[in-house]
Parts: sequence; C-alpha cells; structure tokens
Amino acid sequence: MEDKENSKSENQPSKNALKKAQKEAEKAAKKAQRKLEQQAGDAAVAEAEQPDVSAGCYGSYGLMRSAEKVDRVLHEVEKLDSTCADTELWLRGRLHTSRAKGKQCFFVLRQQQFSVQAVLAVSETTSRQMVKFVAAITKESIIDVCAVVKTTPNKIESCSQQDVELHVKQVWVASASEARLPLQIEDAARPDTDDGLATVGADVKLDNRILDLRTSTNQAIYRVEAGIMRLFREHLTKEGFVEINTPKIISAASEGGANVFTVSYFKTNAYLAQSPQLYKQMAIAADFGKVFTVGGVFRAEDSNTHRHLTEFVGLDMEMAFNYHYHEVVDTIGRMFVNMFKGLRDNFQTEIATINKQYPAEPFKFLEPALRLEFPEAVSMLREAGVEIGDEDDLSTPNEKFLGRLVKAKYDTDFYILDKYPLAVRPFYTMPDPNNPKQSNSYDMFMRGEEILSGAQRIHDPNYLTERATHHGIDIQTIKAYIDSFRYGCPPHAGGGIGLERVVMLYLGLDNIRKTSMFPRDPKRVTP
Repeated sequence: MEDKENSKSENQPSKNALKKAQKEAEKAAKKAQRKLEQQAGDAAVAEAEQPDVSAGCYGSYGLMRSAEKVDRVLHEVEKLDSTCADTELWLRGRLHTSRAKGKQCFFVLRQQQFSVQAVLAVSETTSRQMVKFVAAITKESIIDVCAVVKTTPNKIESCSQQDVELHVKQVWVASASEARLPLQIEDAARPDTDDGLATVGADVKLDNRILDLRTSTNQAIYRVEAGIMRLFREHLTKEGFVEINTPKIISAASEGGANVFTVSYFKTNAYLAQSPQLYKQMAIAADFGKVFTVGGVFRAEDSNTHRHLTEFVGLDMEMAFNYHYHEVVDTIGRMFVNMFKGLRDNFQTEIATINKQYPAEPFKFLEPALRLEFPEAVSMLREAGVEIGDEDDLSTPNEKFLGRLVKAKYDTDFYILDKYPLAVRPFYTMPDPNNPKQSNSYDMFMRGEEILSGAQRIHDPNYLTERATHHGIDIQTIKAYIDSFRYGCPPHAGGGIGLERVVMLYLGLDNIRKTSMFPRDPKRVTP
C-alpha cells in the first residue's frame, strides 16, 4: 500500500511545477496576443500606406457657412422609382440606420416621411477606408449622397421606396448628430403591439419632441394638418369669405366664465382670448359679410383628457345670412365635405403612412352632410337605453354613444346636430322663435366627438343685454361688444373648430397630443 502511494505521488507534478507551467502558458498567451496585435497593426499600416482610391469621395463638409455656391441639384427620395434606374443622382437626407458587414455597408437614407436603402461595398473604385468612414457616421446625421439608382429583384419592405436602392459613389457629412440619442427613431415609429420590440412612451416622445417629429408618421400627420388648414382657407375664400386676424390679448373673457388665462398688462390685467368670437361678430357689424380666422385659442381648463389642450389652433368663421341661419349651417357642412374629399383624394400617401403605426377605419361621410335635430338624438339615445332629459346637454359618453348609433343607422362618421336646448348654450345664442326651450344652435361631430360649436348670434343690443344679464354677466365687461350692434348689424351665425381635434378624429388617433406639434396642457409647457 505504501509503495502504491509513493508511486502515485512520484507521477503527479509538484505545486512549484504547476505554477511554473501556468506562468509559461500565460507568457505564451501574451506573446500570441502581441503577435496578433502586431499583425493587425501591420495590416492597418499597410492599408493606410496604400493609396485611397476613394480619396475626395467622402468626408465632412465641416461647418457650412455659405462660403461658396455649389451648382448641384439635390433630388427627392419620394420621387425615386424604377424610372430613375441607372441614373446618377445627388440626395440629401438623414442617416436613419446603418449596418456594416465585412467589406460592405448598408444604410437607409431618410428624407421626411420617405426612405431608401443605400449600398456601399469595397471595390476597385471604393476603398476600405471609405466603407469604414460611412459605417462610423452617427445615426440622424445629415449627409449628401451621390449614387446610381438601381432596381432590386425583391421589394425592400423596410423603406418607403421598395423597388430601388442606391449604389453609393460619394458620401459627405453636412451636419453630424451626437452619438447618444435619447430615443431611437425606429422605436418611436413602431406600433404599440405585443411583438416584444421596443417602443417609446408618450412622455419620452414629448420630452424629446424634435426627434419624435422626425418619424415618418409625424411627418405625415403634420402634412395632413397643413392640408386641413389649406382646404379650410381655400374653400371659404372661394365662397367669398375674407380672412381676418383678431386680438389674442383682450380686456374680458370672450365667452364668460373663469376659464381664462390672466396676464399682466402694464398697470392692469388682461386675458388671453378663449375665442375670436366677439371680434368675428364685430367684423360682421362692420360689413365684412363673411369672415374667417386661423389662430391660437387659450382655455384655462384643468382638463387632462385625450381631447383637451390649454392652447390650440382655432379655425373660426362667421357669416351674415339673409333670412335663416341654416344658410350658414349648410355653408359649414359643404366646407367639411369639401375638406374630407380633399384629404381623401390628395393625402392617400400620408394617410397610409400614418395607418402603419396607428391603424384606423377610413373616415366616412355623406354628401350633403347629415343634419339631425336634438330631439331626434335624444330619442335615439332613449331607444338604446340611455336616460336623458329633453333639456340636458350631451355628456361625453353620450356623445360617443350617439356617434356609434348614427354610424350604424346612417353609415357616416360626420353629422350636424341642430336645435340644442337654450339652457345649455352661451348668452349670445339666439333662442328658437318657435320653441322657447330650444335655440338656433348646432354642434358638428366626427367619430362621435364634437369638433364645432356654433349658433345664430343675437344681433340686437337690447336683447343681447337682456340675455347677458340673465346669465349673470357684468354688462360693463362686454360693453364694447354690445355697443358694436347699436348701429345696425345683419343677422349672422358661425362657429369655431379645433384644428388638432379634427386631425385626431379624421385619422382615428387616440390622443390630441399626437396632433399638436408642441402640446400645451395643464401639466406641460415645454418644450
């Protein structure tokens, strides 16, 4: 037994031998690592010493200070298609994403809501140095690219231009982005689905609004919004309306109540306008006949809902009529129908882009627009099991429910509701001459939510004074308004529209902050 143990210990290396062997192994590993580094360094030196065949075809412009004029046409990504095949073009856009693989670099050039894939590969005319340079450009940098347009055998699903790609010849950085972005554009543009991919929260988007606005979806949303303003202006101008501008600093609340922002005005106080209402009417009294205005409206309402803002863009119009306020209602109805037709026919690309991130049913409307009277709406709600009084205003849930009932019965997302109860309307609303409990007033709805409130206005100063007193309004605070009707004023009516709400509902979005470029609500005054 003892001999076996001695034999075993003789065959095993000693502790010193083990330490020595370990040191030798570490020494050999370090030597091998130094050799690899030396080889890599030699290769880098050798590559650096080789002539750069792409010299003068890539780099950075540096700070562009308009030092020289460049005679060069920059083409639009939107217009790239198979008809451009084999054409050499210059384009400017943002580096959306890039991926280096071996001797190649693939990247996406984004221009507003449009994007195209670009390919750069080492060749006799393209150096490794150029490929490495392009691969290192930070996302969101603005670059100029000279490339040949080539058709692709398979559609490029990740880009808006799916049938072509760019074979790059030159790349120049016009403005570099910082390497660390607070959010990734592709994450901000991703639908809120359960596919496990990263998305960006609403507050993070709004805190970094400049980056968020770069997504293809937002680029499309605000082009639709611009289209609505243009269609509003164009239609009313063709109908003989005059565009006016009204004060935003006023001496008294436009619509009464306490929901106004008070501002210091020299040695006294003033208010931010809740509406251009009073000044539109004054313009009618001044014989302008038909007027409209586009501008900021301010409401000091502590409402943190999906559809309220403390500052929004108002599309307001006012019109003198001949004998009946329905002349105005019909005019507004035609305007909306024309607006919806213009969006449907001219903004298909934008709507399709938005629907990729925010799917929605196409907006439906009738021509002419559907007009219902308030008692009929009450009957529809009662038949569906809703308890509501004849003179009750519609609550938000009842408005939405009524919208679903109207859609089911008439197949329209837009309708006009006429003859509201007098008790729920502002002091300047004309009562219905045939029913003292009703008024010559109306609201208009999209997808079950109100987007316009309007009425025939009282244009007689004595009757207006009576109604204002009935509502508990201090006559002295609206003296200038009442006095404007003392020298004769034609009968008139109009309405006010919230632009952001129209965009939200037309596109079927769930929050008005998605249609306000820099939203203001009770909790947000930045950026």
